[in-house]
Amino acid sequence: MLETEKDFDSKLKIQGNSSSSNGGGNVQRSKSFAFRAPQENYTIQDFELGKIYGVGSYSKVVRAKKKDTGTVYALKIMDKKFITKENKTAYVKLERIVLDQLDHPGIVRLYFTFQDSFSLYMALESCEGGELFDQITRKGRLSEDEARFYAAEVVDALEYIHNLGVIHRDIKPENLLLTAEGHIKIADFGSVKPMQDSQITVLPNAASDDKACTFVGTAAYVPPEVLNSSPATFGNDLWALGCTLYQMLSGTSPFKDASEWLIFQRIIARDLRFPDYFSDEARDLIDRLLDLDPSRRPGAAPDGYAILKRHPFFKGVDWDNLRAQIPPKLAPEPGTQSPVADDVHDSSWSPSHIGDGSAASVRQPDGATSSEGTGHITRLASIDSFDSKWQQFLEPGESVLMISMVKKLQKLTSKKVQLILTNKPKLIYVDPSKLIVKGNIIWSDNPNDLSIQVASPSNFKICTPKKVMSFEDAKQRACQWKKAIEGLQNR
Repeated sequence: MLETEKDFDSKLKIQGNSSSSNGGGNVQRSKSFAFRAPQENYTIQDFELGKIYGVGSYSKVVRAKKKDTGTVYALKIMDKKFITKENKTAYVKLERIVLDQLDHPGIVRLYFTFQDSFSLYMALESCEGGELFDQITRKGRLSEDEARFYAAEVVDALEYIHNLGVIHRDIKPENLLLTAEGHIKIADFGSVKPMQDSQITVLPNAASDDKACTFVGTAAYVPPEVLNSSPATFGNDLWALGCTLYQMLSGTSPFKDASEWLIFQRIIARDLRFPDYFSDEARDLIDRLLDLDPSRRPGAAPDGYAILKRHPFFKGVDWDNLRAQIPPKLAPEPGTQSPVADDVHDSSWSPSHIGDGSAASVRQPDGATSSEGTGHITRLASIDSFDSKWQQFLEPGESVLMISMVKKLQKLTSKKVQLILTNKPKLIYVDPSKLIVKGNIIWSDNPNDLSIQVASPSNFKICTPKKVMSFEDAKQRACQWKKAIEGLQNR
């Protein structure tokens, strides 16, 4: 069982000199540390739970109104059982510590934490305007003035983060939230990494990863140096900023393709194509941000942000009074009069649903989950899955649509295999050590001959008339497999 947060708090008072490195390099450490955001003795029953903001591999974020005060928070609910099983304890602690020390109008604020026997809870600032991703989707694409406003606010917040020696490592439109007024706030610091000279206090039992080059992020926004296992730099966030600006202006990410594997090939090749309607200024800025050399991206050098802010694309931006400017008008959610979330209670959520490790996501009538129904939420786990060695199992012109390292479950044993779905269509599983095909699941567009049943976020069965095969995906992509296979059947 995960250490309780009280134990965690007590461990934050470090005696003596703690200068050892743990994932983030020789970051600043202190003999004592006190949280700005306190740990409270609240329970989940103290809140009215509303709409789901998002779902990740071990957490979900829900709109929560404190019953006694009426204050609305974005409540991040983290499954202790899963965190322990997947060795994510240090990541959770690091996110909590870093968020506690960040103080900027362009970053979501952490107000307090609490816990119960099943879950850890972070009460975050609620951004009632929703995700920037939703604004792009509703409008199709943003005007250059709108994109300039949002990009400037992201640059302002990134400059603050980078000046503190911290890399976000997952900048994308889904993690750029909007206040009710329409100002940008960067969210989701679950992949954060303090650098060697960071001004953030980090403790030995809180770390992002053991290696500076660990793969994190989301496929469409991952920079090429990360795919090549190079150490993390501030340039990682600047590449993602370039991808995000491109998406704001075009409605789609610059390296979009049929599968994550193909996306990576386009990133590595820097296969970048600009629509004709991009202005010269926008094209030049994106082109520079998407430089293959992270040190050459505007904002990466010691005086880089001054150069970035002076770029012609940002002409007319009042950098000293960004938050005083009038934001672009928000497009409301279809069927509503306002983009601001209402107080209607989501019947899918009640205290009995929270914290139960067996209910890692909200079930939908068709067996899907709220997280996998919106594919942009899923975070990739390892670049190893997309290594070129899997190319040998493809025919000319065939491409990978879905690929994961999974466990093939049998009565008494389980064996790791690489499960691969292609556009042929073809569904095979490969021995990852011997690199030989261990099974070819006969494809059929008829669900009576080929179907997939989801038992939990991690477990699913592929059923054929002669055989039922059980698989476990540690990254909780069972519903994504279901969606991919059924989508191919219904093409």
